[in-house]
Amino acid sequence: MHKDTIKGAAKEAVGSAKQAIGKATGNERLEAEGAADKTAGKVQKGVGDLKDAARDALKH
Repeated sequence: MHKDTIKGAAKEAVGSAKQAIGKATGNERLEAEGAADKTAGKVQKGVGDLKDAARDALKH
């Protein structure tokens, strides 16, 4: 598993938590920040998955 996959998953989880807390408290800024972090995490996780796939393809 590539480090970007792990970091992306963690960032996505933190973003989801921020978004939920922002929604629960009515803090629109925190909710938006959480949504942005969640999206960035998904992108970073996708990059890590692509790197893993490329590395696996090169090994075989």
